[in-house]
Amino acid sequence: MSEEPNPTSSLWPLVPSEVTGWLLELCGDGITGFMPPAMPDAVWVLNAMYEHNLGPADVSYDEYHQARLADGSVQPHVVGSIDLDAVGIATGGGLGRAQHPGPGWRRLRWAELAGRSGDPVVPDGLMPSYRCFPSARKGGSWPLGMAPPTEGSLDRETWNRLIAILTQFSPAGPDTRCLAYYNPMTLGAIEFDNLHVRAGRIGDAEILYDRSEADFSPSNLWADDRSWVLCTDYDLWGTKVAGPPDLINALLNDSEIEAVRLPWAH
Repeated sequence: MSEEPNPTSSLWPLVPSEVTGWLLELCGDGITGFMPPAMPDAVWVLNAMYEHNLGPADVSYDEYHQARLADGSVQPHVVGSIDLDAVGIATGGGLGRAQHPGPGWRRLRWAELAGRSGDPVVPDGLMPSYRCFPSARKGGSWPLGMAPPTEGSLDRETWNRLIAILTQFSPAGPDTRCLAYYNPMTLGAIEFDNLHVRAGRIGDAEILYDRSEADFSPSNLWADDRSWVLCTDYDLWGTKVAGPPDLINALLNDSEIEAVRLPWAH
């Protein structure tokens, strides 16, 4: 395996993909991420969303985008002979890494939006995804005053807080050996025979968020002793954390992380 020059490579070097063998046996394929069962408990950590202090606008992302197309401010997105703007909508959502949008924006808890919209935090039988909060959107498009969660990656603030809590519940604290797997789609390539796995210390895990080869947080991160494992599926708005009950309870009761139990996805 070749390694690109990078100051963090010595902290999280590439390792043989065979280390994912136990996850393959436990979860099935990891094309979008290895989704673990409860080990013995599990919880879903929700990606952050934000709302502007002025509140949601009556205009949706798609209405705004269509208006800009009409006045020539932006050009149509055409691939081949297909005008994507004519066949799809601008939802306002995105893929990959995210962080606090900046001044004027505040964290909007899923529970708060659920209370306001009348939608459940996560509908029965589903996992956290674009199918949540249909009542908050107009024709599938979010209002301009909201920044919805992104798919496939934890946001920076949630990642950093999650790593801090995992460190507290790891057998050797910050020195606990961990492994990080990035699914092929996060790398912009389909390389199923050469899975991208790195090994390092949980105490150095924050830097994984900015790895240059992927615009996503790791698809899976787990302690080498398999006491806990997390999965951020490429298609979802949340991360499943499986591990001991004391870890799960800490996540559920944390003031920064928003986490929920989903009995049907336990």
